[in-house]
Amino acid sequence: MDMSYFVDYAKVWCESGKGGDGLVHFRREKFRPKGGPDGGSGGRGGNVIVKGDAGLNSLIHLKYNKHFKAEPGQKGGVNNRTGAAGKDVIIKVPPGTVIKDAETGEVVAEILEDGQEVVLLKGGKGGRGNYEFRSPTNQAPRIAEPGEPGVGKWFIFELKTMADVGIVGFPNAGKSTLISRISAAKPKVADYPFTTLEPHPGVVRLDHAKSFIITDIPGIIEGAHKGKGLGHKFLRHIERSGSLLFLLAPDLGDIEYQWKTLRNELKQYDPSLLERPYLIAISKADILSPEERREIAQKLKDEKNILFISSVTGEGIDELKWRLWELVQKSKNMKQNS
Repeated sequence: MDMSYFVDYAKVWCESGKGGDGLVHFRREKFRPKGGPDGGSGGRGGNVIVKGDAGLNSLIHLKYNKHFKAEPGQKGGVNNRTGAAGKDVIIKVPPGTVIKDAETGEVVAEILEDGQEVVLLKGGKGGRGNYEFRSPTNQAPRIAEPGEPGVGKWFIFELKTMADVGIVGFPNAGKSTLISRISAAKPKVADYPFTTLEPHPGVVRLDHAKSFIITDIPGIIEGAHKGKGLGHKFLRHIERSGSLLFLLAPDLGDIEYQWKTLRNELKQYDPSLLERPYLIAISKADILSPEERREIAQKLKDEKNILFISSVTGEGIDELKWRLWELVQKSKNMKQNS
């Protein structure tokens, strides 16, 4: 997917519809020239609704259409007829979209599933017509209420990739090559940094009954939690990953430095990310000698969670898929018990 077609952030103006005004009217019939009040109430204004649509994978449509305004309610009618409600405006977004108040930064809605709907702004109530004001002491009220105004606000829409496993690593650690090896996803692969500028989800299938979603998160660099290297843009996708695969590459320098740096960036951004189940994979293992592998395992001091793999030779790939499956199940159990 070209970067110009992937948008995961948009600032949008939303405005609900004004309620319809109530009507002042008196019944006038041939044999009842002075009938009672029959002015109807106004219809409610249209709501602004956000709806999940699994057919979307980006917020690109919000880049070119930043203003959404619902219709106003109609004025009350004669014979105590309530005015028609204003038409709602529906904003479709991919599952995994978070909506924040642009002024306060507060999360006001979160779309997690296809078809899920959230009323972002309610339309104004319709005003009461003079029929509603009749009473024994005032049988001919000549008053009616105006409809309530709609509400207009700026909102921030953010898309966070939803995945069972998120691959975390430095640029050129081999994330794109790995995900293309274990799933049907075909991210761009090249030997220069930041080849991946957007997440690439792929489905890993172990058999007809077992599968999970893995996402190639763009490369993280030191200082990412401060926004360096588009860090915030990339890190927020990791929040949607139930478990993590740390991919460390021996040709990118000291393995221990990579491990500590990645963990620190996640900790500075959101400490809870380090509580998620994880696995460490040493990529490009085909270039390592047995002695070098032992040294790496000793440095990381986490041998139970370390796996040496090679996307080129296929070493460790099958075991990796099953280990990740176990990780996904552990993550789901943790969520159910929390």
